[in-house]
Amino acid sequence: MDVSTISIIGIVLSLVFIIVLALRGWHIILIAPLAAIIVALFSSMNVVQTLYGPYMKGFVNYAGKFYLLFLAGSLFGKFMEDSGAARSIAEGLLKVIGRKSAIAAIWAAGVIAIALTYGGVSLFVVVFVMIPISRPMFKDLNIPWHLFAISFALGIGSVTMTMMPGSPQVLNIMPTKYMASTPMAAPALGIIASIIVLIFTYLYTLYAVKQYKKKGEGYVAPAGVGLVSVADVSLEKLPNVWLSIIPLIVVIVLLNYFKLDAVIALSAGALVSYVFFFKNFTNILDTLSKGAVNTVIPIVNTCADVGYGMAVAATAGFKVITAWMLTLPMHPIVSLAIATNVMAAITGSASGGLGIILETLSAKYLALGLSPELIHRVSTMSAGCFDAMPHNGVVITFLAIAGLTHMTAYKHIFFAHIIATLLTLIIVIPLGIMMY
Repeated sequence: MDVSTISIIGIVLSLVFIIVLALRGWHIILIAPLAAIIVALFSSMNVVQTLYGPYMKGFVNYAGKFYLLFLAGSLFGKFMEDSGAARSIAEGLLKVIGRKSAIAAIWAAGVIAIALTYGGVSLFVVVFVMIPISRPMFKDLNIPWHLFAISFALGIGSVTMTMMPGSPQVLNIMPTKYMASTPMAAPALGIIASIIVLIFTYLYTLYAVKQYKKKGEGYVAPAGVGLVSVADVSLEKLPNVWLSIIPLIVVIVLLNYFKLDAVIALSAGALVSYVFFFKNFTNILDTLSKGAVNTVIPIVNTCADVGYGMAVAATAGFKVITAWMLTLPMHPIVSLAIATNVMAAITGSASGGLGIILETLSAKYLALGLSPELIHRVSTMSAGCFDAMPHNGVVITFLAIAGLTHMTAYKHIFFAHIIATLLTLIIVIPLGIMMY
């Protein structure tokens, strides 16, 4: 076998290595560099140079871009928790949905996340916002916390990230930089896709709730640190629910209306929660310290994963895989969907996979006569399908922030995100070929 073939084998084996060990409870901080070593060995690359070169370059670059965002998000979540504002919002939701329906609670969290992401709030910010609101609901209704992964997948994993026309999320904007399309591209396909995902996720929620009741499971405080815990706050001391929403509104308005950086918006939200509810803080230094310290694990988790992706991108096998995409013997839009899914799976990143496809292949697919709108919608949907592999940065970040593990929660992400989106693609692509 030639060098490129062996390199591809190494990439595949490294992916299997990550998936198997992650699902067995191994930590990504340990798995990622070991997987990078496997990639280097099979690609005839110097192991030490790979670790200190591409791996650490990806690690450090990600930390440089996102550390302050993680810090601000962690502090915002901690301020919302310690002030009682998050618990107050949860209590308000429980009054609306009742205290008997687990399905209503799971979907309430997901729908709020859909509203936030469709309003332009970044996926990372929404994770920080939703956990302190959702965890008290799950605790009060005695719902296993790992089912929050369904809310996560529903709220930020597919519908507003890649499908709903007009979404301001980055994946829906990226294709407009490469072709004559807009965020509203192929609106009918996007709406149909969103409906299919919602129906499938609802059916899966019914199944998951039935299973936990059958097993006699209930809420158990998550192991590990997580970024947000459930403080024992007296219900009599909770702030007014409408006042409690104001810090969230501040974050949203500063992000979307004033177009301020997410770090500034989240920091301002934390400050507002302190100003409004300062009497509820028993030890402000403790709140600041715990919020800051709890930033470390999630950011290092994600940096480790990004480093692995950079190591893979540096291999000869990765270049061969990229070139192979254009030779697939099928309708071009189908090969585009497959190519985008493969790239997103390998890199563990929807934006990373889509960026590679748009940069290297979009012009060639346009030259084949495909509609820019069809390319836009199918490529974004495909990027948001197999991107959610166990080594995906957002998945790892979410699990770390929520205090969950691959072993307990990843199955929900797999079904509510990957399977739901894959089935949707199978239905939508033929419709797109007929319509465009």
